[in-house]
Amino acid sequence: MKKVVVMQWIAVVALCSLLAVGCAKKPAAQQAPAEAPVETKVAVEQPTAVADQGVSESSVKEQVPADIEAVARQLQRIHFDFDQFSLSAQARDILAANAALLQANPGVKVRIEGHCDERGSDEYNLALGERRAIAARDYLVSLGVAADRISTISYGEEMPLDPASNEAAWAKNRRDEFKAVR
Repeated sequence: MKKVVVMQWIAVVALCSLLAVGCAKKPAAQQAPAEAPVETKVAVEQPTAVADQGVSESSVKEQVPADIEAVARQLQRIHFDFDQFSLSAQARDILAANAALLQANPGVKVRIEGHCDERGSDEYNLALGERRAIAARDYLVSLGVAADRISTISYGEEMPLDPASNEAAWAKNRRDEFKAVR
């Protein structure tokens, strides 16, 4: 009991100290003497070539995300066999098309998202999804896509394409998704 009272007093003293430090007044800053106004000349900007072509700066900035979205729509997903992360011939063909698209758009980065079906533990599926994403990344790098343009993440079984519990749904859910990112 005595120990609790002592701890309460220490807490009260610490709280009061924090309040005192936090509420302390800062010394008023000394005001500098007013300076005489300085005459400045402002150069008038000439219209840029972009403005001459009728394209505003804001529309150029908006175009970049639209390009990324266009690339994102063209990236294709790949699928895997049950409990596998090796790339099939079909997956390699799709990755070759994705690599060509990425090489044609060097400003686009991609995030590879590995997914699994619902069978297996959460931990196992997260690890399998990661291996699937890494397998695709490694193949894209072998095709000439810079490794620093590719990131990977595993969602395991958390984001199924098809929530049904049958072989057709599981086959859809064992996949890598490719998302274009900035």
